[in-house]
Amino acid sequence: MKTKRELKVAAIVLVLLSITSIAAAQQSPDEKRGPSCPTSRPGISQEQADSIVTELKQIRQLLEKQQVQLARVMAPQQPGPPPPPEKVQMSIGNGWYALGRVDAPVTLVEFADYQCPYCKRFHTDAYAELKKNYIDTGKVRFVSRDLPLEFHPFALKAAEAVRCAGDQNKYWELRDSLYANAAPPNEEVIKRSVESLSLDEKGFQSCMDSDKYKADVQKDASEAATLQISGTPTFVLAKSAKDKLDGIRMIGAQPFSAFQSAIDRLLKN
Repeated sequence: MKTKRELKVAAIVLVLLSITSIAAAQQSPDEKRGPSCPTSRPGISQEQADSIVTELKQIRQLLEKQQVQLARVMAPQQPGPPPPPEKVQMSIGNGWYALGRVDAPVTLVEFADYQCPYCKRFHTDAYAELKKNYIDTGKVRFVSRDLPLEFHPFALKAAEAVRCAGDQNKYWELRDSLYANAAPPNEEVIKRSVESLSLDEKGFQSCMDSDKYKADVQKDASEAATLQISGTPTFVLAKSAKDKLDGIRMIGAQPFSAFQSAIDRLLKN
């Protein structure tokens, strides 16, 4: 995109080139060869003068058109309103990993990928505030579900690892450890996180080697697909219910304020 200064320079160059080309066209063959003794010559004709005036008018019109286009580009753009949240329904499954009171009035379900940088951003920027203000106070029940994306080579193993840690009552601890790590999950990062939690490493490795939770992780991903959820993180926010959640879909690592507004509306209603 050209700046205002660049457009002005281009216009000046265009004028100079036009005048030069006109002057060159009016030179005699001897003048075009180079400097020589001065000779007398007649002035320009009326036809040549009219041609110059026409050329300059065209240059002026072009410059004015470029200035209008530049003004449109440089004008501050007003952001449009965000798209309305999409409504979604999902059945409540058994064995969900959840934080918060079972009878909390609002449920927030997250579909996440441990190798996704936007999931990490959510847990870095918004999750702590959600936990302090809504989950720990009994207003929201937070549910963690898996959606490992195919182009993240360690996402599936990370999801299985967190579930295997859950066998030793360390699901949330390993989950938080992986998101808190500066490096994305790989075999070494998962191993160090497991060691930091003092898990029974033999039992943990046996769980991993058996692919005990691979089908469960894939089941989460399949249900996400039926809900037209394909990116991470994606959330389903709804009033708590016994069998089915009837709520809205929230996509991306949105700030705490976005969740706060949506949750407060549900609580008031």
